[in-house]
Amino acid sequence: MSEPFDCDSCKESLYGRKYIQVNDVPHCVPCYDRLYANTCQQCKELIEHNSPELYYEDRHYHEHCFRCSHCNRSLADKSFTCQEDALVCNDCYCNEFSSKCVACGKTVMPGSKQLEYGGCAWHEECFVCCGCEQPIGAQSFIPDKGEYYCVPCYKGRFAPHCAHCKESLVQGGVTYRDEPWHKECFLCTGCKVQLAGQPFTTRGEDPYCVKCFSNLYAQKCSACDKPITGFGEGKYISFEERQWHQPCFKCSECSVSLVGAGFFPDGTKIFCKSCNAK
Repeated sequence: MSEPFDCDSCKESLYGRKYIQVNDVPHCVPCYDRLYANTCQQCKELIEHNSPELYYEDRHYHEHCFRCSHCNRSLADKSFTCQEDALVCNDCYCNEFSSKCVACGKTVMPGSKQLEYGGCAWHEECFVCCGCEQPIGAQSFIPDKGEYYCVPCYKGRFAPHCAHCKESLVQGGVTYRDEPWHKECFLCTGCKVQLAGQPFTTRGEDPYCVKCFSNLYAQKCSACDKPITGFGEGKYISFEERQWHQPCFKCSECSVSLVGAGFFPDGTKIFCKSCNAK
């Protein structure tokens, strides 16, 4: 009588039947599949022993289930990624998640040369000047009402010209007497310091910094002999041929402020009513 040769799980005889050994322990095929086969992530069915199986990040798939969740193409031997547990082929991923070129409307493929500006993307060859229609590439460019220009084209078409040097003014600058100036061209007539961003005044057509205007043209305060410029403590009092800074307009005797009060001039001095009565 032959020695028993049974499935370790169901105890049925394995004589004349296909079996699979696990750690030298024999199992019939149904028991092996039930005990050891992996479950397909996609269809949730067992991946039987004789079915091709694919493995990705602790997940198992029938070969025929390993497909793009968007286009249903097989991903075997294809590039893919995983989005929220769903497999996506490279083409579908790019179409859905990659930027679209605003010029041609096609996908800007990952790794390809591209340009981004203002939340938009272009293929490098699609980002061209609206003037000369040449690729801008890494050159400087200037946006204007949704169009983009290389610097030479923009200067030639749109840029205003500095009232001083007559050269194109592409960005920045100041406006003086309704004319554009480069910041570096808008200078004090006296000392030639740049006036952009600081107080200045004019005499005739000429701009001056406060210091130069004060030294050259401003009236002097009768009390402190400093210029009355109209800047800072700009309010002043004028009487006959004399002027005072408002804080300087005070009694020559007791120093009380005479602003808004009666006063009595006496030569170069001025007095309040009380001091004048002494």
